[in-house]
Amino acid sequence: MAIRKAVKGTAAVASGGLVAFYGLTQLTEYRKRQARLSRVEAVEQVNMAFQDELPSRQAQLTALRATQEFDVLVVGGGATGSGCALDAVTRDLKTALVERDDFSSGTSSRSTKLIHGGVRYLQKAIVKLDYEQYMMVKEALHERSNLLNIAPHLTALLPIMLPIYKWWQLPYYWAGIKIYDLVAGAQCLKSSYILTKTKALELFPMLKRDKLVGAIVYYDGQHNDARMNLAIALTAARYGAAIANYTEVVHLLKRVDPQMGKERVCGARCRDVITGQEFDVRAKCVINATGPFTDALRKMDDQKNPNICQPSAGVHIVIPGYYSPDNMGLLDPATSDGRVIFFLPWEKMTIAGTTDTPTEITPHPIPMEEDINFILTEVRNYLSPDVEVRRGDVLAAWSGIRPLVTNPNSKDTQSICRNHIVHISDSGLVTIAGGKWTTYRSMAEDTLDAAVKAHNLSAGPSKTVGLMLEGAKDWTPTMYIRLVQDYGLEVEVAQHLASSYGGRAYEVAKMAHVTGKRWPIVGKRLVSEFPYIESEVQYAIKEYACTAIDVIARRTRLGFLNVQAAEEALPRIVDIMGKQLTWSEQRKRPLTYSSRGRLQATCLYVGEELSAAKQFLYYEMGYKARSEQLTDTSEITLTPAEVGRYMKRFHKFDKENKGFITTVDVQRVLESINVYIDADTLHEILNEVDLNKNGQVEFNEFLQLMSAVKKGQVSANRLAILMKTAEQSLDQTEKPVSVDRSGGGV
Repeated sequence: MAIRKAVKGTAAVASGGLVAFYGLTQLTEYRKRQARLSRVEAVEQVNMAFQDELPSRQAQLTALRATQEFDVLVVGGGATGSGCALDAVTRDLKTALVERDDFSSGTSSRSTKLIHGGVRYLQKAIVKLDYEQYMMVKEALHERSNLLNIAPHLTALLPIMLPIYKWWQLPYYWAGIKIYDLVAGAQCLKSSYILTKTKALELFPMLKRDKLVGAIVYYDGQHNDARMNLAIALTAARYGAAIANYTEVVHLLKRVDPQMGKERVCGARCRDVITGQEFDVRAKCVINATGPFTDALRKMDDQKNPNICQPSAGVHIVIPGYYSPDNMGLLDPATSDGRVIFFLPWEKMTIAGTTDTPTEITPHPIPMEEDINFILTEVRNYLSPDVEVRRGDVLAAWSGIRPLVTNPNSKDTQSICRNHIVHISDSGLVTIAGGKWTTYRSMAEDTLDAAVKAHNLSAGPSKTVGLMLEGAKDWTPTMYIRLVQDYGLEVEVAQHLASSYGGRAYEVAKMAHVTGKRWPIVGKRLVSEFPYIESEVQYAIKEYACTAIDVIARRTRLGFLNVQAAEEALPRIVDIMGKQLTWSEQRKRPLTYSSRGRLQATCLYVGEELSAAKQFLYYEMGYKARSEQLTDTSEITLTPAEVGRYMKRFHKFDKENKGFITTVDVQRVLESINVYIDADTLHEILNEVDLNKNGQVEFNEFLQLMSAVKKGQVSANRLAILMKTAEQSLDQTEKPVSVDRSGGGV
C-alpha cells in the first residue's frame, strides 16, 4: 500500500513537473535578463527627488492637512499598504498614507519571518492539478528573489531541512522540492540536495535519530519582517509620500460625481490619535489596505457591503537559540492535525510556528496556551529525546491574524480566495486583501494598476522591481567592520546595526554615547544579553516611533525575542523617549510599590507608557501565559524525598524557622559566601516567586517553584538557581577537612 502510494504521489509530482517545465522554458531567458537589469532600470526610471533627511512626523501631518488633494490616499501601514504607497509615489502620483496604530503593528510584524514561494502550496497545486496555486507559487518565487535583492541587509538565504522517516517519502519529497527549484527557474536561490542520515545529524544534531532515513535541504529567504515593513514605508517617505502613523480614519469623505450622478469616495476624515485633532485628507483615489480590518473600512463606504475577511490566527513561539543550529531551519510537513510547522533560527533565537485556527478580529490578538503547547508537542516529535523541550523555555509568544478573504467579484462568495483580490466598489473605494508577505510588491502593483485605470490617474507602469529600500544603498556584508573600527562598537552590536539599518547604521552609531569603559568605547546596551543599544531609541524617534511599544516591538525586536528582557529595558527606553519627546512625568512615571509589594497611596498617576508597554508584553507577547505556569494555585508534584531535600535548602536561608524568607535572609546567606547582589535586584528575584505578593517567599511557594521547574513549566529561575548554588557553597565550607587531605598533622 505504501509503495503504491509512493508511486502514485511521485507520478503526480513528475507530471506536475512537466507542466512547470513547459511553462518555464519560454521564460527562463527573460527572467535572467530581468534579474540582471531590474535594479538598473528601477533607478533610471524613478526620476524623483530623494530626501536624505526624513521629514518629522509633525511635518508629515502638516503635509496631510495642507495638501489640497492627493492622487492616492492609502489607508493601512502594513506591508501591503506601505507597498502601495511606494508604488504610487514612484509613479509620480501625489501620495498619502495613514495608519491608525504604528507601521507593521498588525499581521506584518507577526509572521514566520520567511520570504518564500510556499512549498505546501506547490504540493497542493501538483496533487490537485491546480493552475491558480501553481501561478501563485511562481509569482511568490519571483518576488522572493526581488526582495532579497532590494533589501540585502534585512534578508538572508536560509537552508531548511525536511527530515525523512519513511523510505517511500524520499523520492516523493525530493521530486516535489526539485520542482520547487524548477519553478523558480533563474531565480532559484541554491539547488536543493539530499543528505544521508549521518550528514543530517551532523548538520542538525538535535534531530531525532530513531528511524531517520535521511533528509532533503532546500533554500528560501528569511527577513526581519517589522523592519522590512518600516523600510518600505520610509522609502516611500523619502520619495515624497506623506505618511503618518497613529492617524486613524474616522469616516470616508464623499461627493456626488456630476457626470455619473453617484456618490464617490474623495478622501477621509482623519484623527491624530496622539493629540485628538481631526482633519480632512482629500484624494482622487482611496485604497483600503487594512488587512484583517478590511471589512470595517468597506462598511464605512457602504453598510450593506458583506464581510469578505475570514480571519485565521497563527501563533508562534520563541525558544532559546540552542534548540536549533545557527543556520539551518526545519520543516515538519505533516503535523498531527495536518498543519505545517516551521522551526527556524532567527535573531540568534529559535522561532517555531505556526498554528492556523479561526479567530475573531481584534487589534490585540493574544497567544493561547493550547496553541503554545501544540507547537511544543510537535517540536518534541522531531527533536532527540536528549533535548528536553520545556514550557519554561518559551521566551515569547505571539498571535498574528491572517486575513483570508472571499472574492466579492466571484459568484461563489463563500469560497476562500487562495491569492489576493483587488475590488473596486461602486463609489470607487479600492480594496486590496488577502495574499502573503512575500508578494506585497506585486499586490501593490496590481492595486495601483486597477486604481489608475478606475480613476483615470495620470501614471505609468510600476517601477518598484529592483528599487532599493531604506538602508540598502551603502550596505555591504563587511560594513560592520568599519563600524567597529571607526566608532569602537562591540562586534555583535556592529553586526546587529548593519543588518537592521544597512547604510543608515552609521547614523545610529554617531548617536551612541561613550561608555567610559576601555571596550566598547561607545554603545550602551539596553539589556546585557541583546545587542540593542540606547542610541537606537533616539534613532527610532526619527523613524516615527511614538511609544515605547514601537521601540520594543518594531524598531528593535526585543519584545518578540524575550519578554522579560524587554520589560527590564522599558524604564530606560521610556526615560530616553521622554527626554526626546518632552513627555510629562505622568506619562513616564511607573507604578510604585511598597516593600511588601502593595501599591503606595502616594502614587496618584499610573505611568502611561510603562503600563501600556507592560500590558502589551503581558497579553500580546505571551508574558501572561508564561507567568501562569507558576501561580499560588499551582499543584505540587514532588516526592517526599524531594520535599525533604528542598526543606533542607530552604532552612539554610530561614534560620529562625519563620516559614518564609525575605531579601534580608537571602542577603545574609549570600554575604556569608562573599556574594553581593544589590537590594533592588534581590527584590526583583524574590518577587518572581512571591505568588501572593506579600513581600516574602513562603515555603509552600518555594515548593510550587521547584515543582514547576521539575515539570519544565519554569526554567532559568533566578531564585531557584541562586539558592541551589548557595547551598552547595555552604555545604562545601561546612564540610570538615579530613586528616588525610590536610597532610596528616601531628
